[in-house]
Amino acid sequence: MRGPGPTALRIACAALLGGLLLFAGGCANSLLSPLQDYRYFTRPSPHDAWSRKIRGWQVRERQSPPPAVADAGSRPPVEVSDADLRAKFDGFRAERRRQLARDLADWIQAQAAVHYVPDGPVDHWATLEETLARGEEDCDGLELLSFNLLRDLGFGEDEIFRSVVMRPSDGQHHMVTLWFEDPGDPWVIDPTGAMTTGMPRMSELPAWVPLKLFSETHDFTVVGELRTAQR
Repeated sequence: MRGPGPTALRIACAALLGGLLLFAGGCANSLLSPLQDYRYFTRPSPHDAWSRKIRGWQVRERQSPPPAVADAGSRPPVEVSDADLRAKFDGFRAERRRQLARDLADWIQAQAAVHYVPDGPVDHWATLEETLARGEEDCDGLELLSFNLLRDLGFGEDEIFRSVVMRPSDGQHHMVTLWFEDPGDPWVIDPTGAMTTGMPRMSELPAWVPLKLFSETHDFTVVGELRTAQR
């Protein structure tokens, strides 16, 4: 998947690298192992280079929406004694949801081996119907399968988002699904396996940086914040 243009990419990389270099110097005795925190749900700038592309896809996707499935609702697990029935219920429910998402990740990555094709001359973001009708797509088309299936299977619309991510080492852009079971550290489902296989958390993939979150109706910019870990 190609980015919005070299200028926007240079700005994004400069902001990221500038923040990293800020912490690269002194205080080595107490500030070690720079890590990255993210504020995922930040309103985008009016000049955000990705937002125009996202808005175009949103309009087309809303014009041919997938079949609606009722949201099963969710309640986060509560830390209670093992003897407590609520704790057992919530623990069982949380693990089954995670297993369902892991199974979906395995399935979509297997399908990508058959149905993936790279970008053409124009990086068109397909709708779900276009992807299914064509039978082959790149990462941003195949990602729609995991994005829609999770919501159809009862995951809340406030939990599941499409995400544009970037690998700063080479400027590579990619599309994945993020599941916000934990609002600060989502699970990553990568349809093609280019970023990861299985279902790790975003914090386990330091080589990649999330840039955008969106759905048919929402558009957020991800803002990185450096933190440090003590040894």
